[in-house]
Amino acid sequence: MAIGIGRRQFISALGGAAVAWPLVARAQQPAKVPLLGYLTGDSLSADLPRRDAFKQGLREFGYNDGQNILVEYRTAAGSVERLSEFAAEFSRLNVDVIFAFTTGAVQAAAKVMPTKPIVSITPDPVLAGLVASLARPGGNITGLSTLAGAEIYRKCLGLLKDAVPKLTRVAVLSNPANPFSALALKEAETAAPPLGLSLQILEARSSDELEAAFAAAVKGRVGGLLVVQDAMLLASRIQIAELAAKNRLPAIYGIREHSEAGGLMA
Repeated sequence: MAIGIGRRQFISALGGAAVAWPLVARAQQPAKVPLLGYLTGDSLSADLPRRDAFKQGLREFGYNDGQNILVEYRTAAGSVERLSEFAAEFSRLNVDVIFAFTTGAVQAAAKVMPTKPIVSITPDPVLAGLVASLARPGGNITGLSTLAGAEIYRKCLGLLKDAVPKLTRVAVLSNPANPFSALALKEAETAAPPLGLSLQILEARSSDELEAAFAAAVKGRVGGLLVVQDAMLLASRIQIAELAAKNRLPAIYGIREHSEAGGLMA
């Protein structure tokens, strides 16, 4: 769903608006090549397919990196601190437009560049406090919402129950630093009782906490795992898939790349 600043504003920011110079003076000035900052909370490996599509999209609109546009790419691999560092770097570079993928990336960019146009892709920009509403977002942020809604996690539990009919207890792994996690957990808690499921909530703010989270799941005698969509968890997808396999936990994930890394379902 599209949100935010108008198309003309975005195009002007990207391409550079012509100002009222005399024609002779304007002809003497070299054309400014717009600088775009590309910021994501995901890891490089998770981002590469998206980045390739992004470059292709630019080319389709007539923009070729290194010719009539310059793009600086930064990937934080789930680190909130690195997102802040990269956003500050973009501010110093005075980029013309920011493309930000993941909620944390948008938040970091908006904090240090409150007036720069930001094109965002996030699960729920309203819940994250990035925009007032999808209908009337206000501010400097436009872009897409990637989820139909957190109610998708009700469907995830249903699919997991279909795959493991005798399932009675499920661990839900999320990153509490992600504002979206609270809404996803609420939906999962609503969906669990009608399916005959009880939940054990697991939290991990970094990859270093994953071993302990899985140990708690085993101790809690869970029979399955639901992983909420999050940049840090995505960056740790291989580790999570290996831990799930090691502990014989059938798992369903909030994003496809988890399955491509060895997870059961997404």
